[in-house]
Amino acid sequence: MTAAAHRPATLEDVARAAGVSRSTASRVIAGTGFASPDARERVVTAADQLGYVPNPAARALVRGGGVRLVVAAAGTSAAVLDDPYVHRVVGSAARVCAPAGVGVALHWLPLGDPRGLEQLAADRSVCGVVLVNTTEALLDAVPRSLHGRVASIGIGSAEVPSFDVDNTAGAGAVLRHLYATGRRRIAMVTGPAWLPCSQRPVQAYRHLMRQAGLPERVVDGDFTAARGRAAAGEALRRWPDVDAIYAISDETAFGVIAALRDGGVRVPGDVAVAGFDDIPLAGMSAPALTTASHPVGRIATAAASAVLAGRPAAPVTLFPSALVTRDSA
Repeated sequence: MTAAAHRPATLEDVARAAGVSRSTASRVIAGTGFASPDARERVVTAADQLGYVPNPAARALVRGGGVRLVVAAAGTSAAVLDDPYVHRVVGSAARVCAPAGVGVALHWLPLGDPRGLEQLAADRSVCGVVLVNTTEALLDAVPRSLHGRVASIGIGSAEVPSFDVDNTAGAGAVLRHLYATGRRRIAMVTGPAWLPCSQRPVQAYRHLMRQAGLPERVVDGDFTAARGRAAAGEALRRWPDVDAIYAISDETAFGVIAALRDGGVRVPGDVAVAGFDDIPLAGMSAPALTTASHPVGRIATAAASAVLAGRPAAPVTLFPSALVTRDSA
């Protein structure tokens, strides 16, 4: 019994050689459903002789388990798909999924219109979903059919386990470092107001400023370097005596440093600058950026693993963030 030399053996080849129906051969190969001992032996023998290798994608479809994990990123525009943070999530998820024969796809969920989740839930090729930039509205919109195969990087719920960085502690460590180095007029550039997880560092900032009896100086941000540039100018106009700026992301901090440099302000001599994330460029910028670590890879790996496992995870898993001191503060 040999399959055509020009192509790999198919399930039809195995069924034909074993003298059984395709459905019987499929049940034997998948290990599901009934097949007589005689039929099972003939299918196994035929598969061995033909060198048949089950296609992981086809096998997953037969199980109804899907062949791709979707990283669904919420955002105000499709530009979120270009975010380096999202790319790191996709890369880490792919490393988890590849050994299981599962692909990874990236999907944009327009902010305020989470109906795309219903489409993903109805797509039999989707084995599960990892949510990024999760909001309360997004959690409320998760279909019941996705429960047990969805995880969130950000906030979660009783039905959707969440994995995230402890950015409250990370922000606190950076701010205490600024205070310990003598900075007392500290401004903060925030993340987008619609993103719940970006509000935790703001709360940490406000708490520490009140605790130290220092004025709160908050400027709206959006994680981008462009907004960091604008925010630095705004901070200097509103508070000319500012001596430190804490940005909620490294990208934003780079924008802050660029604006200060263009304005003749020395970093850290006149104004110290710190960020959050510890992206690879943070250690190579000039000056090198003081920041706090953000283990995106470990977080995404845990979220994707929980989805593939298909079993409940802890409701909230927070990964620690550590202070990384460099020249900028």
